[in-house]
Amino acid sequence: MAGEWIAKAKAEYTVLIDDKHLVTQLYNLVNVPMGVWINEQGRIVRPPEVAYVDNRYKSLHGIDAAPYLDAIRDWVEKGERSQYAVGEEELKKMLAPQSEDRAKADAEFALAEYLYNLGQGADAIAHFKEAQRLDPDNWNYKRQAWQLSDAERDYGTSFGKEVQKLGGKPYYKPRRLPQKQE
Repeated sequence: MAGEWIAKAKAEYTVLIDDKHLVTQLYNLVNVPMGVWINEQGRIVRPPEVAYVDNRYKSLHGIDAAPYLDAIRDWVEKGERSQYAVGEEELKKMLAPQSEDRAKADAEFALAEYLYNLGQGADAIAHFKEAQRLDPDNWNYKRQAWQLSDAERDYGTSFGKEVQKLGGKPYYKPRRLPQKQE
């Protein structure tokens, strides 16, 4: 599905399609779009955070894309000297270790997808639900489960209903960008 959109956009950069959800597990990603900055040496210099490239959905989530885009430009220009590149000690504070519930949720989610791919979608639903129960803030679990079924019938909900339930509470953790220095 995503491959068709990427081909149509004629992207001039490498696009990762994580059909096994390995990157989301390894980097503890819980929604899209999220970005992780990794330097040329393979070291993370900014942890996972919301990463919009424009403001087309700002009315839904209230997050302005411009500060993040400015931060990326600064990092591209200055590399490690960028105020937005996080040092190792700060990064350790920002990165939370994976919880036991998240590990169990990942296993339930993987089992659900396995069953779905075997043509046992009805059997997969209980495992998708358990993954969501174990890690209720993981929107990737929700979106994938709902995409592979009838969300209203099988889960009694939809993306819109779940956002409304939040009552204005953001479903992304706020970014922690330092104030721009001139």
